Amino acid sequence: MMLEMLLLPYPLLGLLLLTLLGAALLGAALLSRQRAPARNKIPRAQRRREVALQQMAALAQRLREQEPGLDTKPILELPLVKLAQKLQAEELSLESVLCSYLEEALKVHQEVNCLTDFLEECEEQLQALKKLKKSERGLLYGVPMSLKDPYDCVGHDSTCGLAQFLEKPAAKDGVLVKVLKAQGAIPFVKTNIPQTLLSFDCSNPIYGQTRNPLNLKKTPGGSSGGEGALLSKGGSILGMGTDTGGSIRMPCSFCGVYGLRTSRSRLRPFPSGAELGSWWVGICSYTGIASAVKGKKSVATVAGPMARDVDSLVLCLRALLSEDMHQLDPTVPFMPFREEIYSNTRPLRIGYYESDGFSQPSPSMARAVRLTCRLLQDAGHEVIPFTIPRIEYAMQKLYTGGLFADGGATLLQKLEGDIVDPSMKALVTQLRLPDLLKCIMARILKYIEPRTAQDLEMIRGVKTPKKLWEQHTAVEEYQQEFIAKWRSLDLDVLLSPALDPAFSIGYPPKASASSSYHSLYNMLDFPAGVVPVTTVTLQDEEELAFYKGYYRDRNDRNFKEAVEGSVGLPVAVQCITLPWEEELCLRFMKEVETLTKNQKEPR
Repeated sequence: MMLEMLLLPYPLLGLLLLTLLGAALLGAALLSRQRAPARNKIPRAQRRREVALQQMAALAQRLREQEPGLDTKPILELPLVKLAQKLQAEELSLESVLCSYLEEALKVHQEVNCLTDFLEECEEQLQALKKLKKSERGLLYGVPMSLKDPYDCVGHDSTCGLAQFLEKPAAKDGVLVKVLKAQGAIPFVKTNIPQTLLSFDCSNPIYGQTRNPLNLKKTPGGSSGGEGALLSKGGSILGMGTDTGGSIRMPCSFCGVYGLRTSRSRLRPFPSGAELGSWWVGICSYTGIASAVKGKKSVATVAGPMARDVDSLVLCLRALLSEDMHQLDPTVPFMPFREEIYSNTRPLRIGYYESDGFSQPSPSMARAVRLTCRLLQDAGHEVIPFTIPRIEYAMQKLYTGGLFADGGATLLQKLEGDIVDPSMKALVTQLRLPDLLKCIMARILKYIEPRTAQDLEMIRGVKTPKKLWEQHTAVEEYQQEFIAKWRSLDLDVLLSPALDPAFSIGYPPKASASSSYHSLYNMLDFPAGVVPVTTVTLQDEEELAFYKGYYRDRNDRNFKEAVEGSVGLPVAVQCITLPWEEELCLRFMKEVETLTKNQKEPR
């Protein structure tokens, strides 16, 4: 359709475009001959998952036979902090808790297809935990938890949804996994992701499409979509995700759960090689987390916890920020959780915005911010309007330019011989276009689809080391500009919309510009967490009929279609702080959670 639009007014140019496109398609056809190895691996991986889930069901059965009268409902209803207390006090057995979550996770998977692997070593780990003295038990003693696919677990693949990473099991646990186990947690499943992790849908050619348990026509978001779906439906009580452009926060807002994106250097995870670059860095070690595109510096991928309340995130962060992390990975500074910041009760000075100026928010997104501001003001906090400086420059030149500084070469290399998932086809097609064609199309579309034109320009890459250094410098300068504006208003924290409600399946690649609400803070490297505060109302849905968007382009039209039919789905807000202030971010999140749970919103 885009080519037809271009060819009609420019017949000679159309001939040139078709010639160049034909050359690109010929190259793609030659590449398709390499796909046989990938297609051979995928059925084997699918059979391995079937066997693993059968082993999971068998373990659940064995554990249930030990306690035939086990009632799982009271266990599954316990919040994490209470569950951890009962496990420490031996009021609940490790077997009963693990059995409860094994059974529930299998039920959720049957409904939404969220699991990729069963970590059978959890049974052996449970037996080892039972031998510990009380003084040796960690903060997460006996807590079953789920992990996003790229977290390395010894003997298991970390696929990132890519066939190239199949049949390459991890030789050892990643650093984060080791720390969690040292704290007594029992990782028992790995969860689904989109191919390459560069999408906020949740689909790949190996394990298929994960659906949102709150509405099966909707996506759970991505790239930590399997985690969001499993947590939302109660199949896990604590999970670990990763975040490059909202990959923790979008699934949490789409599925109505809580998540935190940490600062890059406070949890730094993964050199393993299953995602897309040096995306992985954060408050924990990224050693042992796979990536499809390693080497990126100006757009950070970080690790972070996902859970069903703020207290669970706090407990997880207390456990992670231990001396174990620094000992296992000396590049991560030893900076324990600062209780005095989290427990402080002084009123906050809170900046807020309803729109970032790049993507018009849905009616429910804007209403959620207004509602939260009113509650915060009534509680004695001060709220101050805030505007994002130079948002187009930040999102297109800095974020997109940083993400594809290599012109997408690393990503395309990881996809060689693979089947490209529908959620990735549009991006991969653009990246595979000859550079001249990208340049020509960008110049033409500048007057028709300016955001698409700028994206085409940015995915051409920076070309030279000098340009790459200039790009890194531009990111640093923008970060300082943003911080200066923050400090000029003497802000403690910032409140913004989270991207929601959940998109209909298939729409994330068609309305990707709307991810600006989350991806900005990856480029800035600010801690950011999401808290569900309300649900989509019938009035929100009625107001959506008048949605036009700021650019009135295809992205705006697709966004409107993507969020239609969402009455009753969760709507969250985003809580943001300056780098290294995770404790303050969690304190702000807890305040929002408490106020919204205690209030009765007027009809």
